[in-house]
Amino acid sequence: MSAQITCVGWVGRGVSRETPDKVELSKEELQRIVAEAKDQLRERDEDEDEEGMANKPDEATEEAPAEVKGDDDAEQEEDELAQYDLDKYDEQDIATANLGDSLAGLTVFGTNEEDPYITIKDTEQYEREDFQIKPTDNLILAGRAEKDCCNLEVYVYNSEEDSLYVHHDILLPAYPLSIEWLNFDPSPEEGTGSYAAVGNMTPVIDVWDLDVVDCLEPVFSLGSKKTKKTKKSKKGAERVEGHTDAVLDLSWNKLVRNVMGSASADETVILWDLVKGKPATTLSLHTDKVQTLKFHPFEAQTLVTGSYDKSAILYDCRSPESSHRIWRFSGQVERLVWNHFSPCNFLASTEDGFIYCLDARSDKLVFTLRAHDGEVSGMDLSSQVSGCLVTSSADKHVKIWDILGNKPSLIHSRDMKMGVMFCAACCPDLPFVYAFGGQKDGLRVWDVSDVAAVSEVFGSRERLVANTVSGTSSSSTAAMEVS
Repeated sequence: MSAQITCVGWVGRGVSRETPDKVELSKEELQRIVAEAKDQLRERDEDEDEEGMANKPDEATEEAPAEVKGDDDAEQEEDELAQYDLDKYDEQDIATANLGDSLAGLTVFGTNEEDPYITIKDTEQYEREDFQIKPTDNLILAGRAEKDCCNLEVYVYNSEEDSLYVHHDILLPAYPLSIEWLNFDPSPEEGTGSYAAVGNMTPVIDVWDLDVVDCLEPVFSLGSKKTKKTKKSKKGAERVEGHTDAVLDLSWNKLVRNVMGSASADETVILWDLVKGKPATTLSLHTDKVQTLKFHPFEAQTLVTGSYDKSAILYDCRSPESSHRIWRFSGQVERLVWNHFSPCNFLASTEDGFIYCLDARSDKLVFTLRAHDGEVSGMDLSSQVSGCLVTSSADKHVKIWDILGNKPSLIHSRDMKMGVMFCAACCPDLPFVYAFGGQKDGLRVWDVSDVAAVSEVFGSRERLVANTVSGTSSSSTAAMEVS
């Protein structure tokens, strides 16, 4: 099975530490890791030995007799060696003996960096440059799933240098389903940082420090694995603080930075207090798995969620049980995204290929779009260009739409040759650069403005940058600036 990219996310420029820290293992930690690795290798070798015994052929066949060289062959070999004059090899040539005298005046440099005549960089120089993160670099977070292991890969992307490479990766405990970047550090003395929250097939959300390389454990985790009931405990296991099934999606509240929402297969949505590391509120209005959720970019209290029960629910998180609105659709809700250029509107994609645009203030649909032949698994609006919508689907295609004026039109469609598409995300600093993940061929980054039709439609539109100023949890202001 080729590597799958199941979820992607971007980190803006200038956020990451220029030179990340490296973890140094203690002797005890190293011994524990080596012991665990040996056990795994021993089990794998035993399995391979069993397979080898099963496929072993009959007794070895007789060895072929060695060829006997004749006299003619020996003479031919002597003639060939004669041209090298090996008999006089040890005799010292006078010119060669005096060669060292002519080298005595040459300058010897301690390193290649000090030698002005050596301009080609060595491997260590290249590695040091690649390890450093420049102010013009974006990071891409990608959940990678293979047969034997799962990783969070941290890519460095630089549009000016046209470079993309894996800076480092983190071994994950389970199949990754969602990634959310956040800069909130629960430690009051630390200030801001750069972290990746990962939801996976377990009920636990792990938060990893992106400024630390070779880390073995997350900075902190939210929730815990479900405890099984025992015969001795009549009341059963204690109530778990958190989810009881896989975490399908995550959304960090950029206005109230200590709050993050999670959607789960246990049919609930949890709003986490990152300071305490515990659930602040649990929303249980859906009747099936909650597939996606998204906080409003400018209103801290507004959250929309989508579920397998074919509904989307808009919550006022100050009083979610009494203040909510429900919309019903033709299929399971796959993705949700707020239109930051028209903040009252949001988009919902479904498993049957439709995209619905809704007004949060009304029950009526703004428009309905038959976008794909399969589930719309990826959907994101351009970070700066109004009306530019990019979608990806299980039908293996990526499509670019113009939805300006609530009249959607198809601009371009492309088969990405990546199999089933799982996710799509727009770069926060480059409005036409998108990252895609699919069934095969790993991560793909595509500047959609390279397509002539896209450049023609969107190239002349002014670029807008959303600026949010957070106040309390109940109020916020937003402004759109022309760049």
